[in-house]
Amino acid sequence: MITVIGGIKGGGGKTTLATNLCVMRTGEGKRVLLVDADEQHTASDWASQREALGIETKWVTVKLSGKAIHSEIKKMMEHYDDIIIDVGGRDTTSQRSALGIANMCLIPFKPKSFDMWTLGAVKTLMGEMMAVNTGLKAFTVINQADPRGSDNEDAIEMIKEIEDLVCLPVSIGYRKAFANAAAEGLGVVELKKTDPKAIEEIKALYFHIYHT
Repeated sequence: MITVIGGIKGGGGKTTLATNLCVMRTGEGKRVLLVDADEQHTASDWASQREALGIETKWVTVKLSGKAIHSEIKKMMEHYDDIIIDVGGRDTTSQRSALGIANMCLIPFKPKSFDMWTLGAVKTLMGEMMAVNTGLKAFTVINQADPRGSDNEDAIEMIKEIEDLVCLPVSIGYRKAFANAAAEGLGVVELKKTDPKAIEEIKALYFHIYHT
């Protein structure tokens, strides 16, 4: 399966989700390709940090951009069970190229933030790309969720009004464990000092993407 972690607003946690899903997918023995299509190259920096620390890395990480994403992934897809593409937080040629070949797009939204202002633009982008790639499905997840819950509920209600976007029934809280894991080149499930809640949340997201 080819999954794009996308959207058109930076800072939503796309790379955090992409890298954690990558760790968990390879943990199930899948052959995974992690594509860094973000001009900031955070995902590939994270993978390099992991390699430098001598941590076992079972997937392949590559940098791709522009129209080459579509053409190069077509050449490589038969060698992998899953491809995870981390794109930048803008409507770019790279993101559209990735969406043109993807099975799924996962868009993280932070509740009660500027992220929610982009819903109209996200709807337009997804509508245009679904017309080109009729097999594309778009899902959203509340990331860096409000611990009290009320802002999360308001955000979910707003998303439900957008045709073609399905809000997954899970949320990821704002937890230091994700930042701590990233700094060490790890996924949150690999941390020695575990955060059970963070692990529970990322596992719930993983389940809905890969096992439902």
